[in-house]
Amino acid sequence: MSFARAIATVGGLTLLSRLAGFARDILTAALLGAGPVADAFFVALKLPNFFRRLFAEGAFGVAFVPLFAATLQKDGRAAAVAFAEEAMAVLLALLIPFTVLAVAAMPWLMGGLAPGFADDPAKFELAVDLARLTFPYLALVSLVALLGGVLNALDRFGPFAAAPIAFNLTLIAALLAAPHLGLEPGRAMAAAVTLSGVVQLAWMSWACRAAGVTLAIRRPRLSPRVRRLFRLVGPGALGAGVMQINLFLNVVLASLLPSGAVSYLYYADRLNQMPLGIIGIAIGTALLPVLSRFAAAGDERMVRYYLSRALEFSLLLGLPAAVALGVAGLPIVSVLFERGAFGPVEARATAAALGAYALGIPAFVIVKALNAAFFARQDTGTPVRVAVIVTVATLLLGLALLPALGHVGIALATGLTAWLNLALLAAALKRAGRLALDERLLRRAPRIAIAAVGMGLALAGAEALLAPWLQAPSSGPRFAALALLVGAGALAFAGLAQLLGGASVADLKGFLRRDGSPASVR
Repeated sequence: MSFARAIATVGGLTLLSRLAGFARDILTAALLGAGPVADAFFVALKLPNFFRRLFAEGAFGVAFVPLFAATLQKDGRAAAVAFAEEAMAVLLALLIPFTVLAVAAMPWLMGGLAPGFADDPAKFELAVDLARLTFPYLALVSLVALLGGVLNALDRFGPFAAAPIAFNLTLIAALLAAPHLGLEPGRAMAAAVTLSGVVQLAWMSWACRAAGVTLAIRRPRLSPRVRRLFRLVGPGALGAGVMQINLFLNVVLASLLPSGAVSYLYYADRLNQMPLGIIGIAIGTALLPVLSRFAAAGDERMVRYYLSRALEFSLLLGLPAAVALGVAGLPIVSVLFERGAFGPVEARATAAALGAYALGIPAFVIVKALNAAFFARQDTGTPVRVAVIVTVATLLLGLALLPALGHVGIALATGLTAWLNLALLAAALKRAGRLALDERLLRRAPRIAIAAVGMGLALAGAEALLAPWLQAPSSGPRFAALALLVGAGALAFAGLAQLLGGASVADLKGFLRRDGSPASVR
């Protein structure tokens, strides 16, 4: 599979997952709004999701995939599968007792995650109960991530990218079934989180068997390869998960604010994660095994080529996404969420946070590509040093902005320090002589930026023209107007990018056809 096709596969399936996620969020907003129950559920969901993104999909993925790919390249499939089995055995031996201890210690964990909830005992107790239902998801999804790493290294990107769709569909089913079963929506959704882990694990196990890989459960053993893996996992947790750490800190700070702040940030982050998931995760997921193979083979020409293309795609997709969410944030939030318990006040508060988060979207996407350049060479030390600096800066800036801007200050700190993360990683790569970008990227980058600004102006004009329909009392005209607004923005950017020379349809078609071998790059 070509690099561009891999990005398209992961991005397309992630888009389907995000659309299912929006359907889930629309139902959640209508039933729970942005009140105490919503705050408690989102905190309960944040805890296993934080560890999942930090460890399972972050640290473990960036450590495991390069080692698995290198073993596959040098020693063949049988040796690589044996390594995966060894890693799975140790992973299970660690995660099962960790999950049991976390469930037992949930009141203490919740005290650290949401200290502000202590002022409302009922809210705190509900958050603890819901977190005990959600936390087993971590162990299940960690196994899903391992199987996904195996498939990604084999250039089978579709199954792992599709797995989150099951998560969203399971939670939607729980929300719809809860009234008929006499269950509270919050508790039904919390139980469905863990159930979705079972569904995803079954799906990934089937996908691995279809790819000719069946992992047997072994007795845990710290082989040299496994020791190497877990030496990389620790630093990788910070290096790959700096954004997740920042979002975790956001919840801690937001819990100190009046009720609703956690929910505003949650809904804003869900929209912010749309481009990050479709673009950033897609690029990072597709790039890591490619760079790992060429780095293991010592082919620096191909490493440079694919890193330059990844950065080009990052700008081409990340810049317009940031401008669109910044300019049209309020109508997007209003049309998607404003109904039932979620009113105009909640929409404006969420849109303000979304605009602050959106400032960092291009940087977050580019960081995914830059991190892959380090991880492909099994260098997790440099990203972790950068992550520590960025995490401290985010916390300090968030605390400084909190009194004046409230929850918007928390989001703004996250968006601004994303650029600090980018600057520090780029400087480290440049010092190591690994940021030699090609002429095509340097020529197109400023033209892409100009096209994104032009799109922003077009969006502002289209929003003014469509205002009567965007504010209509019924959902049909509002969704139709939002679709027109999004379509107008996309067409404006595509036309300007092609006209200014920031993108070329012919080049994209050619890149989609390439197989990624050295001979295919001229």
